[in-house]
Amino acid sequence: MKYLIIIVFLISAAGTAQDLNGIRSAYLKAVESAEITAQLDGVLAKINSSNKPVLLAYKGAVSTLKAKFAKSRSDKKEFFKEGVSLIESTVKADPSNVEIRYIRMSVQENSPRFLGYHKNIAEDKEYILKDYKSISSADLKKLVKDFVLKSENFDDSEKKSFQ
Repeated sequence: MKYLIIIVFLISAAGTAQDLNGIRSAYLKAVESAEITAQLDGVLAKINSSNKPVLLAYKGAVSTLKAKFAKSRSDKKEFFKEGVSLIESTVKADPSNVEIRYIRMSVQENSPRFLGYHKNIAEDKEYILKDYKSISSADLKKLVKDFVLKSENFDDSEKKSFQ
């Protein structure tokens, strides 16, 4: 019985890791596509505060993407506020998570300036620079590295440390 519980746990943990890799990949594509954003939103629909904070952070980021693609001004505002709220709650829940910091920074970098959601870019940048080497997942490490190399908030000398 004890081994059965361990096997079930390992299978569910492996499933979560695969799901997370799929979410990471879809998030990158969702930035350019309302259709992929809607699909990813459907995948994350049942995510709530009892799930891993990183999943909730992706849900928040997808909500901000929904704002990007929304037609009405009120929908844009509602989706963006909801997304920011989710992202900020995950940073408070798990402030030492590099992936959550990457998610927040990617949203803040790409948010229109008039929305005023840019206050944590320097903080998240420093955190990414400091803790990048501690990332154990090869997929996450590549994702963060690719983000840094494309970001305008990292200078050439900082980018060199990621190559």
